[in-house]
Amino acid sequence: MAAHGADEPSSRTGSPDGESRVSEDKWSLHQRLAIRELIDTEASYLHMLQLCASDIRSRLQQLPQGDLDVLFSNTDDIIKVNSRFLQDLQETDSREEEQAQLIGNLFLEFQEELEGAYKVYCANYDQALLLVESYQREPELQREIRGIIEAVVPQAGPSGLSFLLVIPLQRITKYPLLLQKILENTLPDASAYPVLQRATSALQDVNININEYKRRKEVASKYTKVEQLTLRERLARINTHTLSKKTTRLSQLLKQEAGLVPRTEDKEFDDLEERFHWVSLCVTELKNNVATYLDNLEAFLRFRLQEYDLDIPEGPVGQYCNLARDLQLQAFPEFKQRLEGLVWRPLCNLAKALVGPQNLIKKRLDKLLDFEHLEEKLLEVGSMTYEEEEARHTYQALNSLLVAELPQFNQLARQWLGQILCTFVALQRDLAKQVLQRAEGSLAQLPHCQLCEPAFRKLVEDILSQTSHQLRSFQENFEKVLPPPAIQPLLPGAERQVQALLSRYGPGKLYQVTGNISGAGTLDLTLPRGQIVALLQNKDTKGNSSRWLVDTGGHRGYVPAGKLELYHVIPREEKLREQARPREDFRHLTPEPTPARVPSVPTRTQVVAVYPFVARSSHEVSLQAGQPVTVLEAQDKEGNPEWSLVEADGQQGYVPSSFLASALSPAPWGWSLPS
Repeated sequence: MAAHGADEPSSRTGSPDGESRVSEDKWSLHQRLAIRELIDTEASYLHMLQLCASDIRSRLQQLPQGDLDVLFSNTDDIIKVNSRFLQDLQETDSREEEQAQLIGNLFLEFQEELEGAYKVYCANYDQALLLVESYQREPELQREIRGIIEAVVPQAGPSGLSFLLVIPLQRITKYPLLLQKILENTLPDASAYPVLQRATSALQDVNININEYKRRKEVASKYTKVEQLTLRERLARINTHTLSKKTTRLSQLLKQEAGLVPRTEDKEFDDLEERFHWVSLCVTELKNNVATYLDNLEAFLRFRLQEYDLDIPEGPVGQYCNLARDLQLQAFPEFKQRLEGLVWRPLCNLAKALVGPQNLIKKRLDKLLDFEHLEEKLLEVGSMTYEEEEARHTYQALNSLLVAELPQFNQLARQWLGQILCTFVALQRDLAKQVLQRAEGSLAQLPHCQLCEPAFRKLVEDILSQTSHQLRSFQENFEKVLPPPAIQPLLPGAERQVQALLSRYGPGKLYQVTGNISGAGTLDLTLPRGQIVALLQNKDTKGNSSRWLVDTGGHRGYVPAGKLELYHVIPREEKLREQARPREDFRHLTPEPTPARVPSVPTRTQVVAVYPFVARSSHEVSLQAGQPVTVLEAQDKEGNPEWSLVEADGQQGYVPSSFLASALSPAPWGWSLPS
């Protein structure tokens, strides 16, 4: 009995092995509880997400689809990832002894998928909150939304949408805490311990990367906005801080150009920027080419030869007119519509998509200059302010964003551009096929359709050779009817302004405007055809010789050089004018080359307008080429024979005399198609 009593205390305190087993059981119990918390909360979280994606989103039909896309973002992608994750977590229950290690490996396996899904949601979270705040300003809408949410998720309470939107953010940030709790209840010498350590560190990195991605997106959103500001609004934004930043950047750039400080080299970004530049250049060039193509197509559709009476017997010509009418009314308009929808609009959208990256690349250069200046200051002083540190981080975020996303953008832009080109080629092929199908019946009825190509070419050459003399005859008759072309004469009463320019600059500097000019820039002039100007400089400030600086006698500005033609004084005519009016001090100017003068037209004479003329004032009258005209007076009120008072279609006014000619009666001519 004594011996038995002596052994009893020993059994109560237990042996060292017994204490070790108790301790292991305690660690194991706490570990299982932590694992159970992870699995149970994951199931509850996934259930809440499914309610948001199905029930709540389907009931919020009063909201625009665009708002729903922002509010729920990529919730469907998160549900897919977490559904597979939860399924794998629940499968670890059957292997309790190695469950902790399996969970650690599972987090490592899903690390990239979790980061990819949650970073998109987190980046859009602030925009979703802005929508929620806008709904709060509409009490009726806010009550409807809150009633729908409380009916599905009663625990949401008055927070409503805000309660639901923040759930994914809370979950991704809680994963490292749940893993840390499992790790704390795992023995350090257990095989699961290092795996859980890596998993905890990996999920912490996921949250860091998500925050960095969110910050990059905020920077990109800030600098990709294109604001159309007036000069006054731009000036209003200038302050001492802005001037200081721009001065520092300019100073840094000048020091780099002078070789005083090294330039930061980033070969990876430089290669990406060069590829983006080439893509942008190709898109711009193709857009310009397609725009020109559409303009030419529009002009082609306006020219309808089949509607003109060619005075040629029916037959092949009639067949051609029917085919042309069919193509003009159906085939070509359909092709133009498809071209605009499948090529032009996608090309314009692609060009708009390039604007954001272009702004980011430009802004990166500014931030790089700030970064380099701050790095120099850090080496000299050893510290910097919070704002300066923020500027350094802005450049790093912007650079990281471009390096990460420019490769994908360049690839997508090239694919987009290639698809547009393939579509354009396919449309051209379809048009050619459609035209051939429509013309197949007409071609079979045309003469010589059975001839082989060499024989047909020989036939065409022979026919052209036989009829060439008719074309020459037509040209000779045409030249007899029409006087040589002349530049628009001066306006009545404009001689005094011309004389002022002549006396100031001399005859060698005077030019006449050969066509109406509409100024597009700030320093460009808007001038009518026939205006006399004096040349000041035959190039602009950038050395461009296609823009000349001129003086109109009242204004100075730039005009296209191609719309100016030299004027000079004809001594003989000047002398006659001075003899006729010795008191008037001006010279008559005529364009070079000197046009052949039309003989004076007697009063009340029927003539024909040779060239079209557009009236520029109430004293003039507009004419069409070939229009019959009655000459009332063969000179203006000052006796200037260059202007004639005429009557056309019941209207009276002045027109240039050189635009009128007596109607000749050329010999009849014509041609006919060979049978």
